[in-house]
Amino acid sequence: MERSPLLDTFKRGEVTHELRLLAAQGAVAPRAEEQLELLVMLTGDADPEIAATAERTLESIPASDVSAILAGGVSPDTRARFAAKGIFPSGAPPAGDAPLVDASPEVEAAPADEKELSTLQRIAGMNVAKRIALAMKGTREERSVLIRDPNRIVTAAVLSSPKMNDTEVASIAKMANVSEDVLRIIATNRAWLKNYSVMLALAKNPKTPVALSMNILGRLNEKDLKMLSTDRNVPDVLRTSARRKVAIEK
Repeated sequence: MERSPLLDTFKRGEVTHELRLLAAQGAVAPRAEEQLELLVMLTGDADPEIAATAERTLESIPASDVSAILAGGVSPDTRARFAAKGIFPSGAPPAGDAPLVDASPEVEAAPADEKELSTLQRIAGMNVAKRIALAMKGTREERSVLIRDPNRIVTAAVLSSPKMNDTEVASIAKMANVSEDVLRIIATNRAWLKNYSVMLALAKNPKTPVALSMNILGRLNEKDLKMLSTDRNVPDVLRTSARRKVAIEK
Protein backbone atom coordinates (compact mmCIF):
# COMPACT_ATOMS: atom_id res chain seq x y z
CA MET A 1 0.00 0.00 0.00
CA GLU A 2 1.28 3.47 -0.87
CA ARG A 3 2.37 5.42 2.16
CA SER A 4 -0.65 7.18 3.66
CA PRO A 5 -0.38 10.68 5.21
CA LEU A 6 -3.39 9.97 7.42
CA LEU A 7 -2.06 6.64 8.65
CA ASP A 8 1.36 8.21 9.31
CA THR A 9 -0.30 10.84 11.52
CA PHE A 10 -1.84 8.11 13.67
CA LYS A 11 1.46 6.20 13.78
CA ARG A 12 3.30 9.27 15.02
CA GLY A 13 0.86 9.62 17.92
CA GLU A 14 -0.35 13.07 16.85
CA VAL A 15 -4.06 12.22 17.19
CA THR A 16 -6.22 13.00 20.21
CA HIS A 17 -8.09 10.39 22.24
CA GLU A 18 -11.40 11.60 20.81
CA LEU A 19 -10.28 11.19 17.19
CA ARG A 20 -8.66 7.80 17.83
CA LEU A 21 -11.95 6.63 19.32
CA LEU A 22 -13.86 7.95 16.31
CA ALA A 23 -11.46 6.13 13.99
CA ALA A 24 -11.91 2.95 16.03
CA GLN A 25 -15.66 3.27 15.48
CA GLY A 26 -15.20 3.64 11.72
CA ALA A 27 -15.91 7.38 11.72
CA VAL A 28 -12.61 8.14 9.99
CA ALA A 29 -13.28 6.48 6.67
CA PRO A 30 -10.44 6.48 4.14
CA ARG A 31 -9.93 3.80 1.44
CA ALA A 32 -10.66 0.23 2.52
CA GLU A 33 -7.01 -0.90 2.68
CA GLU A 34 -6.01 2.15 4.68
CA GLN A 35 -8.95 1.79 7.05
CA LEU A 36 -8.16 -1.87 7.69
CA GLU A 37 -4.57 -0.95 8.57
CA LEU A 38 -5.82 1.86 10.82
CA LEU A 39 -8.27 -0.38 12.68
CA VAL A 40 -5.61 -3.05 13.18
CA MET A 41 -3.24 -0.41 14.55
CA LEU A 42 -5.90 0.86 16.96
CA THR A 43 -6.50 -2.62 18.39
CA GLY A 44 -3.08 -2.12 19.99
CA ASP A 45 -3.90 1.33 21.38
CA ALA A 46 -2.78 1.98 24.97
CA ASP A 47 -6.35 3.01 25.85
CA PRO A 48 -8.43 -0.15 26.48
CA GLU A 49 -11.64 1.53 25.30
CA ILE A 50 -10.12 2.43 21.93
CA ALA A 51 -8.51 -0.99 21.50
CA ALA A 52 -11.78 -2.80 22.33
CA THR A 53 -13.80 -0.52 20.06
CA ALA A 54 -11.45 -1.13 17.13
CA GLU A 55 -11.67 -4.88 17.76
CA ARG A 56 -15.50 -4.76 17.70
CA THR A 57 -15.48 -2.75 14.48
CA LEU A 58 -13.19 -5.28 12.83
CA GLU A 59 -15.39 -8.15 13.99
CA SER A 60 -18.41 -6.44 12.42
CA ILE A 61 -16.83 -6.60 8.95
CA PRO A 62 -17.72 -9.76 6.99
CA ALA A 63 -14.76 -12.12 6.66
CA SER A 64 -15.25 -12.20 2.88
CA ASP A 65 -14.76 -8.42 2.71
CA VAL A 66 -11.61 -8.64 4.82
CA SER A 67 -10.27 -11.47 2.62
CA ALA A 68 -10.73 -9.33 -0.49
CA ILE A 69 -8.85 -6.41 1.11
CA LEU A 70 -6.05 -8.75 2.20
CA ALA A 71 -5.60 -9.71 -1.45
CA GLY A 72 -4.56 -6.11 -2.10
CA GLY A 73 -1.61 -4.10 -0.84
CA VAL A 74 -1.91 -4.40 2.95
CA SER A 75 1.13 -4.90 5.18
CA PRO A 76 2.52 -8.36 6.04
CA ASP A 77 1.71 -7.72 9.73
CA THR A 78 -1.97 -7.16 8.90
CA ARG A 79 -2.10 -10.32 6.80
CA ALA A 80 -0.46 -12.28 9.63
CA ARG A 81 -2.96 -10.94 12.18
CA PHE A 82 -5.92 -12.20 10.18
CA ALA A 83 -4.18 -15.46 9.24
CA ALA A 84 -4.04 -16.20 12.96
CA LYS A 85 -7.83 -15.90 12.95
CA GLY A 86 -8.19 -18.14 9.91
CA ILE A 87 -8.87 -15.31 7.46
CA PHE A 88 -6.68 -15.34 4.33
CA PRO A 89 -6.45 -13.31 1.09
CA SER A 90 -9.10 -14.37 -1.35
CA GLY A 91 -10.59 -12.97 -4.53
CA ALA A 92 -9.87 -9.61 -6.10
CA PRO A 93 -9.46 -6.41 -4.07
CA PRO A 94 -12.58 -4.22 -4.32
CA ALA A 95 -12.66 -1.62 -7.06
CA GLY A 96 -13.14 2.02 -6.13
CA ASP A 97 -12.22 3.99 -3.06
CA ALA A 98 -15.04 3.15 -0.64
CA PRO A 99 -14.16 2.47 3.01
CA LEU A 100 -14.94 -0.82 4.76
CA VAL A 101 -17.00 0.95 7.42
CA ASP A 102 -18.36 4.48 7.17
CA ALA A 103 -19.63 5.91 10.44
CA SER A 104 -18.30 9.38 9.63
CA PRO A 105 -20.55 12.37 10.39
CA GLU A 106 -22.81 13.63 7.62
CA VAL A 107 -21.58 16.81 5.99
CA GLU A 108 -24.02 18.97 4.09
CA ALA A 109 -23.19 19.70 0.47
CA ALA A 110 -22.12 23.26 -0.26
CA PRO A 111 -24.73 25.49 -1.96
CA ALA A 112 -24.05 25.81 -5.70
CA ASP A 113 -23.73 29.61 -5.47
CA GLU A 114 -21.56 29.70 -2.36
CA LYS A 115 -18.71 32.24 -2.39
CA GLU A 116 -15.21 31.47 -1.09
CA LEU A 117 -15.77 33.55 2.07
CA SER A 118 -18.94 31.59 2.80
CA THR A 119 -17.02 28.33 2.29
CA LEU A 120 -14.42 29.49 4.80
CA GLN A 121 -17.13 30.49 7.29
CA ARG A 122 -18.99 27.19 6.89
CA ILE A 123 -15.84 25.12 7.39
CA ALA A 124 -14.75 27.27 10.34
CA GLY A 125 -17.96 26.24 12.11
CA MET A 126 -17.21 22.51 11.80
CA ASN A 127 -15.53 20.38 14.46
CA VAL A 128 -12.44 18.33 13.58
CA ALA A 129 -14.40 15.13 12.86
CA LYS A 130 -16.58 16.94 10.31
CA ARG A 131 -13.57 18.63 8.71
CA ILE A 132 -11.92 15.22 8.31
CA ALA A 133 -15.10 13.83 6.76
CA LEU A 134 -15.26 16.79 4.39
CA ALA A 135 -11.59 16.32 3.49
CA MET A 136 -12.42 12.76 2.41
CA LYS A 137 -15.73 13.41 0.64
CA GLY A 138 -15.86 17.10 -0.26
CA THR A 139 -15.13 19.07 -3.39
CA ARG A 140 -11.79 20.26 -4.68
CA GLU A 141 -12.68 23.82 -3.58
CA GLU A 142 -13.37 22.59 -0.04
CA ARG A 143 -10.10 20.67 0.03
CA SER A 144 -8.26 23.84 -1.07
CA VAL A 145 -9.53 25.47 2.12
CA LEU A 146 -8.94 22.44 4.36
CA ILE A 147 -5.33 21.96 3.19
CA ARG A 148 -4.56 25.22 5.04
CA ASP A 149 -6.14 23.96 8.28
CA PRO A 150 -3.82 24.31 11.31
CA ASN A 151 -4.70 20.76 12.45
CA ARG A 152 -2.26 18.24 10.96
CA ILE A 153 -4.75 15.40 10.85
CA VAL A 154 -7.11 17.51 8.73
CA THR A 155 -4.41 18.29 6.17
CA ALA A 156 -3.32 14.64 6.24
CA ALA A 157 -6.92 13.65 5.52
CA VAL A 158 -6.99 16.00 2.53
CA LEU A 159 -3.84 14.40 1.13
CA SER A 160 -5.33 10.94 1.78
CA SER A 161 -8.64 11.74 0.09
CA PRO A 162 -9.68 9.16 -2.51
CA LYS A 163 -10.57 12.10 -4.75
CA MET A 164 -7.04 13.50 -4.78
CA ASN A 165 -5.21 13.34 -8.12
CA ASP A 166 -1.83 14.49 -9.46
CA THR A 167 -3.24 17.73 -10.89
CA GLU A 168 -4.65 18.73 -7.51
CA VAL A 169 -1.46 17.72 -5.71
CA ALA A 170 0.55 19.92 -8.09
CA SER A 171 -1.79 22.85 -7.34
CA ILE A 172 -1.30 22.34 -3.60
CA ALA A 173 2.47 22.10 -4.06
CA LYS A 174 2.40 25.59 -5.61
CA MET A 175 0.58 27.15 -2.66
CA ALA A 176 2.60 29.55 -0.54
CA ASN A 177 0.09 29.45 2.32
CA VAL A 178 0.29 25.76 3.20
CA SER A 179 2.48 24.41 6.00
CA GLU A 180 5.94 22.95 5.46
CA ASP A 181 4.51 19.69 6.76
CA VAL A 182 2.10 19.49 3.80
CA LEU A 183 4.93 20.11 1.33
CA ARG A 184 7.11 17.55 3.10
CA ILE A 185 4.41 14.90 2.80
CA ILE A 186 4.05 15.58 -0.92
CA ALA A 187 7.81 15.61 -1.47
CA THR A 188 8.26 12.22 0.20
CA ASN A 189 5.48 10.47 -1.73
CA ARG A 190 7.11 8.45 -4.52
CA ALA A 191 3.90 8.12 -6.54
CA TRP A 192 3.32 11.89 -6.64
CA LEU A 193 6.95 12.62 -7.48
CA LYS A 194 6.58 10.62 -10.69
CA ASN A 195 4.56 13.59 -11.95
CA TYR A 196 6.88 16.27 -13.32
CA SER A 197 4.46 19.11 -12.55
CA VAL A 198 4.43 18.12 -8.88
CA MET A 199 8.25 18.06 -8.75
CA LEU A 200 8.56 21.44 -10.41
CA ALA A 201 5.94 23.03 -8.16
CA LEU A 202 7.80 21.78 -5.07
CA ALA A 203 11.15 23.04 -6.37
CA LYS A 204 9.70 26.51 -7.05
CA ASN A 205 7.86 26.79 -3.73
CA PRO A 206 10.08 28.76 -1.30
CA LYS A 207 8.43 26.98 1.66
CA THR A 208 9.54 23.52 0.56
CA PRO A 209 12.30 22.31 2.94
CA VAL A 210 15.61 22.95 1.19
CA ALA A 211 16.91 19.40 1.59
CA LEU A 212 13.88 18.11 -0.30
CA SER A 213 14.13 20.77 -3.01
CA MET A 214 17.79 19.89 -3.53
CA ASN A 215 16.88 16.23 -4.05
CA ILE A 216 14.48 17.26 -6.82
CA LEU A 217 16.98 19.42 -8.75
CA GLY A 218 18.69 16.50 -10.44
CA ARG A 219 15.38 15.44 -12.01
CA LEU A 220 14.50 18.78 -13.59
CA ASN A 221 15.10 19.61 -17.24
CA GLU A 222 17.55 22.27 -18.40
CA LYS A 223 14.85 24.86 -19.09
CA ASP A 224 13.47 24.68 -15.55
CA LEU A 225 16.95 24.60 -14.00
CA LYS A 226 17.73 27.86 -15.82
CA MET A 227 14.50 29.34 -14.50
CA LEU A 228 15.38 28.34 -10.91
CA SER A 229 18.92 29.67 -11.27
CA THR A 230 17.54 33.21 -11.55
CA ASP A 231 14.46 32.87 -9.32
CA ARG A 232 14.87 35.27 -6.37
CA ASN A 233 11.96 33.66 -4.51
CA VAL A 234 13.75 30.35 -3.88
CA PRO A 235 16.48 29.93 -1.23
CA ASP A 236 19.98 31.08 -2.25
CA VAL A 237 21.48 27.60 -1.93
CA LEU A 238 18.89 26.17 -4.32
CA ARG A 239 19.39 28.96 -6.84
CA THR A 240 23.18 28.53 -6.70
CA SER A 241 22.96 24.76 -7.09
CA ALA A 242 20.66 25.16 -10.10
CA ARG A 243 23.16 27.58 -11.65
CA ARG A 244 25.99 25.06 -11.18
CA LYS A 245 23.98 22.27 -12.76
CA VAL A 246 23.19 24.45 -15.77
CA ALA A 247 26.89 25.24 -16.16
CA ILE A 248 27.86 21.53 -15.95
CA GLU A 249 25.26 20.52 -18.53
CA LYS A 250 26.48 23.07 -21.09
